[in-house]
Amino acid sequence: YSDIHWVAMMFTAAIGAGVIAWGFAEPIYYLQTPPMGIEVGSSKSFEWAHMYPLFHWGVIGWAIYAVPAVPIAYMLYVKRYSTMRISSACDGALPKIGRSQIKTTIDIFIVLGIVGGVATSLGLGVPLLSAMIATLFEVPDSMMIKMAVLAFWTALFGASVYRGLKSGIKVLADINIALAVIAIVFVLIAGPGLFILDLTVNSLGLMFSNFITMGTWTDPIDNGSFPEDWTGFYWAWWLAYTGMIGLFFARISRGRTIRQVVLGVIGWGCLGTWLFMAVMGGYSLYLENTGTLAVQEILSTQGMSFVNALVINSLPFGKFTLAMFTILSIIFYATSIDSGAYVLASICAKNLPSTAEPRRWSRLVWAGLLAIITASVLQSGALGMVMSVTVLSSIPIIPIMLLLCISLVRWLNEDFGAIVRNREMALSVDELNRKP
Repeated sequence: YSDIHWVAMMFTAAIGAGVIAWGFAEPIYYLQTPPMGIEVGSSKSFEWAHMYPLFHWGVIGWAIYAVPAVPIAYMLYVKRYSTMRISSACDGALPKIGRSQIKTTIDIFIVLGIVGGVATSLGLGVPLLSAMIATLFEVPDSMMIKMAVLAFWTALFGASVYRGLKSGIKVLADINIALAVIAIVFVLIAGPGLFILDLTVNSLGLMFSNFITMGTWTDPIDNGSFPEDWTGFYWAWWLAYTGMIGLFFARISRGRTIRQVVLGVIGWGCLGTWLFMAVMGGYSLYLENTGTLAVQEILSTQGMSFVNALVINSLPFGKFTLAMFTILSIIFYATSIDSGAYVLASICAKNLPSTAEPRRWSRLVWAGLLAIITASVLQSGALGMVMSVTVLSSIPIIPIMLLLCISLVRWLNEDFGAIVRNREMALSVDELNRKP
């Protein structure tokens, strides 16, 4: 895939849906409960509220995604395994005795993490889109609208995943990125563009200045819950998605070097999420700071979904803008979920060459199962429990990540160790023969 298509699929599959769900609302949460003992309502609280999403959606998260992508891609395109399972990418680190049982356990944890993560994403996304549609057409939000949204989404990402990577997921991703750029530019032009840019520059400086502090802050004296509720949750959330995203990144990265994959994932990923979170979060904070819209009150009384809908509706050409963001949200979530169904179908395929795609019926079955699970979660109101299970499923991912790294190092040593050693020996001889 070309660089543009690669970046588009990478961003929309990995995080596109998340920035739509949290972009406008997350800074307002931080404004209500500032970290680091910052006074509520102070100027500093606004600055940190805008900066913290850039940290949570930045370098550490995308680095977590880059780690499994490299050994999986190496397994597919260098070792030429005919499987798309993370457990097989751990072969270099696993003992021969009991290997089959260990690999089965790894695959179970990976599948549970993917299913829980996708169900949680849809569980958050359906109420978001339902609220946007209710606001757009000025009708009460209801479970009927939510189920209609889910049914439409299932048809959309089912059709996309049925068509495969090149004619389905890639096309949706390209459309998505184009609409996303238009939406961001519109907010900057129609909204307080200079304020947002000024705030973003300030936030980037603030983030890099406090990067290590935020990454290790546990609030041991005041014993507040911010590190666990937000930073810890986000690291666990990224880890839970590692199986799906690592496999998908590896699948679309054929022909790229290890350096290109690592730098591309972290660099382009951070750039995309920072752009979205900075612009959308900056606009929400502007409305709250100027008193144009009581965003904190909306969050407290109506919830996160209506924050997005009402903040977007406050932009010029409110209904048109809301319709544009509604379409963007639909496609963003579709590209994220069809990637999940594609990866799950790939994991379940017994023999799948690196250039082949999983069977269409398998992709459709997984798309339908994800929709059924989400409908059950919405009907039962068990989204919080599913989110907790998803976070817990990230715990076994940590040793799996270590196994992937060890496996990659051993494979590289097997395949290229002799070349490196010969070069080192040649260099040593030259150095010895060199006259002072």
